[in-house]
Amino acid sequence: MSRDDHASFRLFVLPRTDFNAAEFAVRDGMLTLARPHSFHQEIKKSRFLAHCAPIADEAEARAFLDAQSDPTATHNCWAWRVGQTYRFNDDGEPGGTAGKPILQAIDGQGLDHVVVLVIRWFGGILLGSGGLMRAYGGTAAMALHGAERIEHIAMARGLLRVAFADLALVKARLVSLGGIVIEEVFTATGADLVIDVPEGVRDQARLLASDVTSGRSILRFDNDLAV
Repeated sequence: MSRDDHASFRLFVLPRTDFNAAEFAVRDGMLTLARPHSFHQEIKKSRFLAHCAPIADEAEARAFLDAQSDPTATHNCWAWRVGQTYRFNDDGEPGGTAGKPILQAIDGQGLDHVVVLVIRWFGGILLGSGGLMRAYGGTAAMALHGAERIEHIAMARGLLRVAFADLALVKARLVSLGGIVIEEVFTATGADLVIDVPEGVRDQARLLASDVTSGRSILRFDNDLAV
């Protein structure tokens, strides 16, 4: 398959594992995967191996596919969905017989923010178009069916410049709302934070950042209008 072709110190912070973000979420009714999962089966001497995983965006999907694809296999076929955006690829199989059935397996189980890769090692017996669709779609569906699921929580990404004096308290208070510090770039006077918060507490998080810093810091979100 094809692969798409800062002078600051950066600290990446992993999400807390003890926080139940569902307490603060606006529920959107969609599910995603809790963690990666795999499933394999043999169909008429061809081996099929499916890897599925939760993703935040297209970049994570591409990274997962690059990491998990096997260049020695006959085909690496895949699909992913993030909200209204989706992609799929047949990787040399007849058009519509691999990538699209994988995407249909994702959609058929009501999943979002998910990527699925199905790898095939050809066993010498042709499956035909219908057989390929059942093999790829079925292998993807079985992998997804066996994976643990969690509710997908819509997150809003914000940017915040904070002075050193306010940094620890601001981070602690935002994390208490379900915020996740994605990136922390230190500056001469403090740090620039990239933070995700549940969509349902966007306004509360903005107000909190301003209150804690006495108006010195303003939390701005990606889709805010320029002021």
